[in-house]
Amino acid sequence: MKWPARKSFSGPARWDPFEEIRRTQERLNQMFEDFMPMEEWGGGKVYTPAVDIKDQEDKLVVTTDLPGINKEDVEINLKEDMLEISAKSGKEKETEEEGYLRRERAYTRFYRAVRLPASVKEDGGTAKMENGVLTITLPKMKLEEPAKKIEIE
Repeated sequence: MKWPARKSFSGPARWDPFEEIRRTQERLNQMFEDFMPMEEWGGGKVYTPAVDIKDQEDKLVVTTDLPGINKEDVEINLKEDMLEISAKSGKEKETEEEGYLRRERAYTRFYRAVRLPASVKEDGGTAKMENGVLTITLPKMKLEEPAKKIEIE
């Protein structure tokens, strides 16, 4: 290489406003994704709300946010050590303005399945919905008998 090295100059970089808009849209999408994560599920987008699990001495307390959902639209299933929470919400608004009809629809689906950290009883679980927050209380199974030691001969 000879000194001084020559650099080729390709001209000033061109600013593409459409590329800037695309990057801004991606940043906004990521921000909303962090706030309310969505996954592809069965061909559509489904919100996967964050779930808090608190281990108390004799029970597990599971809390999740389901904003705008009525308790009648929520389904909770317990399958062995998996808790499934699903909900659907639909709203339709119809207005008539100057001779034409406009109908707006909004449908939201929530789904979350979590593995529970302890075995729970199928009976005795309770759930309540208050201000868009679902709280599920599940009694933990108690070991009826202490473990028995086996002596080695």
